[in-house]
Amino acid sequence: MVAKLTDVAELAGVSPTTVSRVINKKGYLSEKTIKKVEKAMKALNYKPNNLARSLQGKSAQLIGLIFPNISNIFYAELIEHLEIELFKHGYKAIICNSQHDPIKEKEYLEMLSANQVDGIISSSHNLGIDVYEQVEAPIVAFDRNLAPTVPIVSSDNFEGGKMAARTLEKAGCQNIIMITGNDNSESPTGLRRLGFNFHLKGASVHQVPNSLSNMRREMEIKSIIATQKPDGIFVSDDLTAIMTIKIAQQMGCQIPNDLKIIGYDGTRFVEDFYPQLTTIKQPIAEIACLLVDTLLKRINHEKTSKDYILPVSIILGDSI
Repeated sequence: MVAKLTDVAELAGVSPTTVSRVINKKGYLSEKTIKKVEKAMKALNYKPNNLARSLQGKSAQLIGLIFPNISNIFYAELIEHLEIELFKHGYKAIICNSQHDPIKEKEYLEMLSANQVDGIISSSHNLGIDVYEQVEAPIVAFDRNLAPTVPIVSSDNFEGGKMAARTLEKAGCQNIIMITGNDNSESPTGLRRLGFNFHLKGASVHQVPNSLSNMRREMEIKSIIATQKPDGIFVSDDLTAIMTIKIAQQMGCQIPNDLKIIGYDGTRFVEDFYPQLTTIKQPIAEIACLLVDTLLKRINHEKTSKDYILPVSIILGDSI
């Protein structure tokens, strides 16, 4: 079995980043650390990657993208825009699908650090703040609080929640509820709930975790509709909103006469293939441009702000 850089790191008792530094003779390292790594490399018969050696002293022109679910239509569209924007600036993207798994996320961070990427854009958040603070490459977060020093780019989630509540209220709804996924008030995404509750004080919010199977989620949503009997629902993402419409119709509800529904994201997919859904639209292309621009500034040691919040809008469809 061919030894990997992480095997050398484990045997030497150092981080993969330290092994990479020894290989590329980059940064200050004690003679003791260098000898430990070289001894481990020899013991494992580890051969450094030729590409890594050829890049010695040069920028790899690589950016790591860590996202929790790249099959999600919102993330897929955002990643597409990010790759296009990065390529314009001479960078290639390494896409990492963490799948809400902290072990995968940690290994991806180690891999990106070991390969000396120029920067990282992350929307994953399984690990503790200290882990991201240890990464030396510049990092920018999308919609996540990764560490106090990491800039965050997001849409105006709080205003989006208020906008959804206000729209349902103006449409004449009397019993409005919200259905959300993995609710995390520490995340900017959790501001959608706060905005909703700010406008509709006392309105009930129901969590249907994204980690459940579609069958379980459908059962949960059906139970919520049956017990709460809402005439207006704000759903925190478009795919769950589409699922909610399907379930409500199966239960005999007429959309929008009996029940009005608003989603959140406003991807190109929804605009093209499900235009009947009313949704709060995030400016995906603009988010990608701002993420890349902020990361490039950090790579070039230019000053950046801590938070960037882009405005949202509403796309009116037949669901209200």
